[in-house]
Order: sequence, then structure tokens, then C-alpha cells
Amino acid sequence: MQALILAGGEGTRLRPLTSTVPKPVVPLVDQPFIGYMLDWLRGHGIDDVIMSCGFLADGVRAVLGDGSGFSVRLRYVEEPRPLGTGGAVKFAESLLDERFFVLNGDVLTDIDLTAQLAEHERTGARATLALIAVEDPSAYGLVRRCDDGRVSEFLEKPGPDEVPDTSLINAGAYILERDVLTGLARAGSNISIERDVFPKLVGHGLYGHEANGYWLDIGTPSRYLQATYDILEGKVTTRVGERLNAAGMRVLPPGGVGGRIAAPALIADGCAVAANASVGGRVVLGRGVQIAGGATVADSVLLDGVKVGPRTHIRSAIIGANATIGARCTIDGHAVLGEGVCLGDDNVLTAGARIFPGVSLPDGAIRF
Repeated sequence: MQALILAGGEGTRLRPLTSTVPKPVVPLVDQPFIGYMLDWLRGHGIDDVIMSCGFLADGVRAVLGDGSGFSVRLRYVEEPRPLGTGGAVKFAESLLDERFFVLNGDVLTDIDLTAQLAEHERTGARATLALIAVEDPSAYGLVRRCDDGRVSEFLEKPGPDEVPDTSLINAGAYILERDVLTGLARAGSNISIERDVFPKLVGHGLYGHEANGYWLDIGTPSRYLQATYDILEGKVTTRVGERLNAAGMRVLPPGGVGGRIAAPALIADGCAVAANASVGGRVVLGRGVQIAGGATVADSVLLDGVKVGPRTHIRSAIIGANATIGARCTIDGHAVLGEGVCLGDDNVLTAGARIFPGVSLPDGAIRF
């Protein structure tokens, strides 16, 4: 079985993490984000994957290669300009089989694609959308179905006073028959599969499969952190979650590290944690991270090569690779520091503050 992953967006909501790194290969716990999707696909027998890329496409190819590291065949289609979700599918048409999955590359999930495919075959559908129930549907468009699973209507986001009769949303995983592409505008056109294609298929072979399992759209720093926590805590099925569970919820370098390490935590090779520093829980430290004495790090991600000064406190934050943070700083509240940021002593960053790559701030420069 074949899958097309739509990964052409610039990831603007995740900046500064995506300012220098393409969103599909932004590190998430122990591997590039898109690696979780490749693992998920392979687990459902999908071993032929096409990646539709745009922004920083060479960076994606450099990290993922031919897919052999994930035991899949991986090919790339590079959009000449943003073509929308439907335009990206049409642009890849020459590589697509008679039946294939289309997947939104922004999602972390473990829903059952095998069950979705079985339902697609049973109904004889031309297209089957995976649908997932959400507690708060106000941020999403909703999908209404008939009793036999046929999609009957797409609904706009409900207003604050509306009580919708469904909580099912589009989960960004579709099975399409190739004939769906014949009615699309020519390759190179900008088309939305959600707005321009699916509504026209209502009553013409469009079905919805209600899926169960974990599902999260990773589009913002807060959701990136939530995905990190959920992987560490085993709320979504992943290989690293299995490693953590087997290791008592702490994965440490072979020689261990100093300091107090609270679970769950994943600490990569080459990290140095001072004896009186505290790390965890829900922490990921990339390769070569250094934590000085008296510092604390909790509910946070520190990517490769980060250096944290003495008595600095970091909570609910993301620190980009090779950033340097001085002494007695406070960084919390979903603040994000980009790659190579240099922060002097006695700075305070909170409330979603973002510092872009390469910026240097002197001692006491900011109390955000």
C-alpha cells in the first residue's frame, strides 16, 4: 500500500523552531517529527511513501534520505510553489497507484489505518476520510455522516453558543481511488482537497470512518510540548515510549548523568548535569546538553548542544540547538528560543516569548 504525505507547509506557527529546520524534520523527543508518521505507516503495512515537500525541501531529503532508516521506500515531490492540499496530490499524480493514502504531515497519531482501509473496501468508496471525535469542536470544521457511513455534510466551526450534533472532525488521513484525481484542475493549480474536492464528492462515494486512538495536530509550540509529554508518558503508541516504559520511564546515557533526574525523562549521549541540578519530569535533553549547578529544568525540551548557566530555571519551554543561557535566568510559559540564541545573565522570558535564531541578548536585557 502507498501513502502520500503532505509536508509542504512552512510551519510558520512553530517558528523559531522552523526558521532554520524544515517542520517535518524538527526533532521530537528522539527522532525527526515525520519519523513517527513513517513508523505508524510501516506498522500498517504501508511501505511505499511519497513526501510532498515545498519549503526547505533539501533539508528534509538530507535528514530522511531514501527512507531505508525507517524501513520504507521514500520518494520526494517538490512543489514549485504552494499548491494547496489538493494541488499537491494532483502534482504527485504520476507516482500514485490506483488506491493510496493521503496524510496531513502535521499530525501525530496512532489511529488504525488498517481498519480504515477495511471499511473503504467494504463500502466500495471512492474516498474515505478518517474522522476523530474531539472534546472541544469549536476550533474545527465538523463532518456529519449518514447511518451507513456516507458523508452527508461538512459544517463550519460552531459558534460559542452552538451545540453541534456531532463532534467528529477530519483527522487528516484519507484513502483515495485514483479516479478522484481525474476531475481536478491540471497539475500546478492551487486546490484545497478539503474545500474544493471533498464537498463535491458528497453523494458520490465519499465515506467517513470514525477512528479511535491518539490524535494531535502539532502546529504550535504548546502543541509541540503536549506531543512531547504524551510521547514520554506513553499516551500515544511509539517506539521511544516502549523504550521508556522498559527503562522505568528514564532513558539515560550508558554512563548515567549527575543531578536529580525525575521521570519521565530522555537524556541523550554526552549530556552533563551538575550534581546539584534538577532535571525532570517530562524533559528531553538532546546530545551534549550541559546543565550547571543549581539549575532546574522541567516540562521542557532542550535540543542538541544547549548550555544552561547556574541557578537558571526552565519550565514549559523549548530551547533550540546550541543556545546558551546565562546564570539566574527564568524561562517558562511556552517560551521558545531559536537555534544559537545567546541569552545573558538575569533575563526573564515567559508568556510565549519567542527569540529567533542567532539573537544575542546581554545581561538583564529582557523581563518579558
